[in-house]
Amino acid sequence: MATSGGDKIDEAGEEIRRRRKHGMLKLYYGMEESNKDNQDSNPIDINGAQFNPQVYLSRLMKEKRLNELIDRESDMVKQIRSLDSDMQTLVYENYNKFISATDTIRKMKNDFKKMEDEMDRLATNMDAITEFSAGISNTLQERRQQISTLSGVHSLLKKLQFLFELPARLKKCIEMKAYGQAVRYYAKTRTVLNQYQHMPSFHGIQQDCSDIVTELRSKLREQFRDKESTPKQLAECVDLLLQLKEPADELCDEFLARAQEKLDEDLSEMSDQVDPAKAIEVSTPIEEMVESSDKKEERPSEKYMRNMPMDILEFIHKGCTNFLGNICLVIASYKELFVNSKTHSDPQEQDQLKEVAHAKLAEFVKSRMEQYFSCVEQRIQAEKESVENSMLVRALDRFHRRLQAVDDLLPKLNIIARGTEIVANAARERSLFYLEGLKNHFIECTTDVRQKLCTPHLIGKQETSNLMDMLSMMSSSIVEQMKIVLANLQGFTSADLTFANTAYFQGTFCVHDVREVVVVGFLEYLFKASCDLCERSGEKGSAPAAIILLLSRLHMDFSNSTINQIVTTADKQFSLDPRCKVTPAADLSTKAKKTAQKLLNQYVQIQGLQISQMLRKSVETRDWLNTIEPRNVRAVMKRVVEDVTAIDTQVGHLYEEGVRKAHSSDSSRRAFSLSSARQQQQRMQRPSANIDNSLMSNIQKLFSERIEIFSAVEFSKVSVLTGIVKISLKTLLECVRLRTFGRYGLQQMQVDTHYLDMYLWRFVSDENLVHFLLDEIIGSTIHRCLDPILMEPSVIEVICERG
Repeated sequence: MATSGGDKIDEAGEEIRRRRKHGMLKLYYGMEESNKDNQDSNPIDINGAQFNPQVYLSRLMKEKRLNELIDRESDMVKQIRSLDSDMQTLVYENYNKFISATDTIRKMKNDFKKMEDEMDRLATNMDAITEFSAGISNTLQERRQQISTLSGVHSLLKKLQFLFELPARLKKCIEMKAYGQAVRYYAKTRTVLNQYQHMPSFHGIQQDCSDIVTELRSKLREQFRDKESTPKQLAECVDLLLQLKEPADELCDEFLARAQEKLDEDLSEMSDQVDPAKAIEVSTPIEEMVESSDKKEERPSEKYMRNMPMDILEFIHKGCTNFLGNICLVIASYKELFVNSKTHSDPQEQDQLKEVAHAKLAEFVKSRMEQYFSCVEQRIQAEKESVENSMLVRALDRFHRRLQAVDDLLPKLNIIARGTEIVANAARERSLFYLEGLKNHFIECTTDVRQKLCTPHLIGKQETSNLMDMLSMMSSSIVEQMKIVLANLQGFTSADLTFANTAYFQGTFCVHDVREVVVVGFLEYLFKASCDLCERSGEKGSAPAAIILLLSRLHMDFSNSTINQIVTTADKQFSLDPRCKVTPAADLSTKAKKTAQKLLNQYVQIQGLQISQMLRKSVETRDWLNTIEPRNVRAVMKRVVEDVTAIDTQVGHLYEEGVRKAHSSDSSRRAFSLSSARQQQQRMQRPSANIDNSLMSNIQKLFSERIEIFSAVEFSKVSVLTGIVKISLKTLLECVRLRTFGRYGLQQMQVDTHYLDMYLWRFVSDENLVHFLLDEIIGSTIHRCLDPILMEPSVIEVICERG
């Protein structure tokens, strides 16, 4: 038992040593815990520095049972093995470092031995140098003051020699046109000459230098005024004149005046290219060509190409390269010479000069830029009729991008804001141009359809296209044109454009100029132009009925889907905020439907009035009292049936059939027509002393269903044909009421109405409506007949079937 206890103590001691080594490694790598002091004072903390194995073991023996002690021992064995493994791994991982550190320490020992020897030699040499220096100092101590004096005299003599040679040097520099070197020579000696000018020798030098500098000033002024001088040479001249104490105000004015000449040349060249319509005529009279045939002159084509106006992109590029490049150089040179330079030693005078110079520069640049902006605006206005949009957008982007450099040089003038305004105006004008283009395109589409409808077709040759094809072509053409316009206008909002991030193009352009002006404006024009066709109907040159029918269907399609499609496309392309106040698509669809309704109503009235006019003339031009016994159906009735049939085919191309009421059989319909006529005749022949026939007719109308002749038409073929038939038969009824009939006139009217009844019921929604109106016509004819004798129904049927 004691042996077992001793083994445990040896193991505990070994564990302590391992723990200490582990602790030293943790200390080396900075892994000590913050609560180290608290843990070290605990004797039973197996990880602490004050760990006491006896106390720890005795406590375990007291508190733990045998099974727990066995488990604890197993656990500790596992931990020990794990720590051993970690230690080995740590040693393996740092083995190379340990070897390298050992080699380094060994090498350092050798290097330090060599360094000690070199330091000893250095100390010996320093002692020798110190002794040698002390010997030299003692030897030269007596002559040091004399040597210093002689050195000062030598330096003074060199300066005097430079002063005596200064006039010659200045003349040589002027001859070599090294004006900068001459100014540097004079600026270096000016203070000395002014200080000692009272001495005769220096006065002569000062006088000669003044004369030479006066000549130098005149040379610099000549170069300054030379038109061939570059901006760099101008800046150099001004800099030299300022060093020669020339008045800064005068130089500012002269510098700007000189710069103005060059800028005015650029502006004049731009003005010549403002209007691209100014093409040079190259035609030459024959006499002049004969006279100048022997002279070597350029050909007309060469002359035209030389004078041909440039496009907008080249115009902007040339203006930016020449004018903006030169004015940026002028601004930078001016600021460097007059604003940022220190020509006065007094800070107050320097600030005053800086303020005056800056004010002059601002006024100069503002006036020149306004002229430049005016040229650009005129050129953009001349480009308004051009269809090429991408080139205009690229030109505006280059214009706006290059203006940024001028704005950076003079931010207080806010030049970029003026440039942005020009770009915005150009985009706005472009939107209005595209709006006019869409209007003209709609007019062209309408004209094309009208020409196709009016083009005569060969007899027996079927039409190559019906109204539905024309509608599809017209609708797709308008929608496609609007998509092209939106795509072109979207070019103004491209992310790679410098002006696309401005407030105008992020908001007003997308919401107002595109969404409201172009999209909504064109649709409003479409509605108004279509309604104007209705108001001009009946006038000379008015639109045919087929176009009005076609436009009604077009507006109906726009109301159902096309408007929503166009508006959605515009909103997506220009990323409109849903919170923006814009015209809702639902309102536009409602207007389109109202316009379609108005057009369809107008179509019914036009077709109804055309048929009514035929019926009215046929009634008014015939002598109904002396007419012969009817043997045929009148031709006008056949024409009415043919026209209604043609209208039915025409409307059927564009609209659905619609809802009809149940039709009665042919035999019952024919019996109803004949019996109604028979009842009218019996009513006329029945004796009545107290009741008038007209009164009986009016009483009968009270109990019949009221027919609305000019009621709203539904969007279906049956409804359209019903409206046209109602107008036609109502017109015939009113014309009959204004005439007086004989017996054969009444019988002719019987034949005509029976013929109409045989065919017109197929086109209306309710055949009873046709029966009622035809009965009204026969009844009105009987009331106005002097000899009301009806024709036999069998005879009427034979005549109508034969007709």
